[in-house]
Amino acid sequence: MDGQLIWEGIRLGLLLSLLVGPILVGIVQAGVEQGFRAGLSVGVGVWISDILFISLVYWGFHLVDPLVQTDAFTFWGAVAGGGVLFGYGVYALLTPPPPFGDQLMLQRNRPFKALWLKGFLINTINPFTVFFWTSIMAGVVVKRELTPLASLQFFAGVMAMIVFTDALKALLARQIRARIRPVHLFWLRRIVGVAFIIFGLGMLWRAW
Repeated sequence: MDGQLIWEGIRLGLLLSLLVGPILVGIVQAGVEQGFRAGLSVGVGVWISDILFISLVYWGFHLVDPLVQTDAFTFWGAVAGGGVLFGYGVYALLTPPPPFGDQLMLQRNRPFKALWLKGFLINTINPFTVFFWTSIMAGVVVKRELTPLASLQFFAGVMAMIVFTDALKALLARQIRARIRPVHLFWLRRIVGVAFIIFGLGMLWRAW
């Protein structure tokens, strides 16, 4: 086992987890509104999406790399991602937050499939995701000619840190929930809606 590769992966995962973007907003929103399991459900969707992207660019790098370099992919990827984020932002602005107080137990017992899907889609439709993993594959795995085992150790370090930090974000969001009132959830949802609209418009602007 190459401890240096694992450590490099952990550092990269930490750097990625510190980025402020739709994923952070989604996890914190779900954690504050519905508790730790809800925030974690969003995180699980993100993790599965990342693992699928890592597998895709690893096994099909020579096909994926030329594709993501094309103007068409950049444009339509940004349009699709920006449109989805903008739409979710509008939805968040127009809908009330989940029930609070007496109905908290009901919320905790509800299925979290929708939240899992939310995390999966937020990460998957973001062109940055495939650009990021393709760049890492080119700059680390291909450039250094890592073996499959070495590549596995590196990406295991990355994903371990991402899982840990996302779970920590969901846990901290639950702690915030214990100290707020329904009116705070109302304004949180409005802030989240505006944030997603800004992310979406920013992505559409880059496409234009």
